[in-house]
Amino acid sequence: MSKVKDETRQKQTRQAAQLMKRILIHFRGQMDELLRPQGVTIAQLQVLYAIRSAPGSSGAQLARSCYVTPQTVQALLKHLEEGGFIVRGKDRVNDRIVTASLTLAGEQLMESAEETAQTIQERLWQGVADSDLSRLNELLMQCLGNIAPESVDEISSGR
Repeated sequence: MSKVKDETRQKQTRQAAQLMKRILIHFRGQMDELLRPQGVTIAQLQVLYAIRSAPGSSGAQLARSCYVTPQTVQALLKHLEEGGFIVRGKDRVNDRIVTASLTLAGEQLMESAEETAQTIQERLWQGVADSDLSRLNELLMQCLGNIAPESVDEISSGR
């Protein structure tokens, strides 16, 4: 490859990464702003999603699925429990393990948050054709596979 092509590609890849980051920052900021009146942050919502997809998960399991430290997930769980969105209990097999499950208020919060996210997503993808979105997903999966193949396996298996 010529030096000009290398420089052009480097500029394009940097711009793509910066745009992805900006989209995520703005999406998260708007989600947090809209969730604030409900008393929850997007990080806490992520924990709620993890609990809903795997009820009875331990704090360590939740931390792994949310890509945060166990200490962080414990702080998030404490706030969610104080807000009445989850209940915590002992594992049936190992009583040293504390588990979490959603309350009715947690389920209702999840429904409301999904509506909020849908509103922002509709705005985000306005004017983007389904075929373009499909191709973008393929490209992003390829990029993810290039740097974290295990993540692609997790997505493919539905974990």
